[in-house]
Amino acid sequence: MQLAIVHDTVYRYGETASSIIQALRLWPTLGEGQVVGEWQVDVDGKRLQPAYLDGFGNHVATHTLDPKADSMHLKVRGQVDTLDLKGVHRGKESFPPMFFVSYTDRTAPFPEMTALATAAGSGSELERLQRLVNAVRDRMECSVDRCCTESSAAEAFIARAGGCGDLTHVLITAARTLDFPSRYVSGYLQAGQAGAASSHAWGEVFVKDLGWVGFDTANRRVCDDRYVRVASGRDYRDAASVRGVHLGGVAEAMEVTRSPSPRSSMQSPGSSQSQSQSNS
Repeated sequence: MQLAIVHDTVYRYGETASSIIQALRLWPTLGEGQVVGEWQVDVDGKRLQPAYLDGFGNHVATHTLDPKADSMHLKVRGQVDTLDLKGVHRGKESFPPMFFVSYTDRTAPFPEMTALATAAGSGSELERLQRLVNAVRDRMECSVDRCCTESSAAEAFIARAGGCGDLTHVLITAARTLDFPSRYVSGYLQAGQAGAASSHAWGEVFVKDLGWVGFDTANRRVCDDRYVRVASGRDYRDAASVRGVHLGGVAEAMEVTRSPSPRSSMQSPGSSQSQSQSNS
């Protein structure tokens, strides 16, 4: 499937920011399931190119906005050809799977979450994980207007609601309590027949004999050719599309616009073919 990404984000600061330094992870990762054609990232009309790979293999560019500014316009344009590999991600890995069993501040375990994971029962690893995905989604409401998260998995679990990033944190935390290596993925999802590809987050869990498999908790499914994989890490902080610090401008708001994306015919989630961002 050919997916076109058209995504604009405008950051507006209630107080003028004297200095903004950001790390942008906005360039898709390489792998068997996606081939990147054109891809362009502009900040206030300036073209950015990735400067280095971080420890997780994500492409990163650093942007500094100085002197004072009260807004920043981020524009992403791209085209990616994808295949449905039934959720399996095959690409160069920076760490062995067991590196992703350890908890982080945002994915610390919580007793009720552990109980929910244990209730996934027996069966194959894929069956257990799909039951876990459904159990998390049954418990939590998902806000389609919120992708990135400042909450921990425990906070979102207690609140019974959150964005796709919150649901992802809960999934990977619960999976880790079952000793499944699990990680956070940020990217884009082509959600509808004619809608725009939107910023999205999902989890990848390491399954024996298969490797890393993507699970989209918000939509109760294994990832397919509607997904563009951009960055990954232990949690949101490692894989955030835009992350940085600023001096001044503490009141921050975002405006996100997306245009329709041309695409090929839709495959079902089980077929054999293969919003915004925020500073933290």
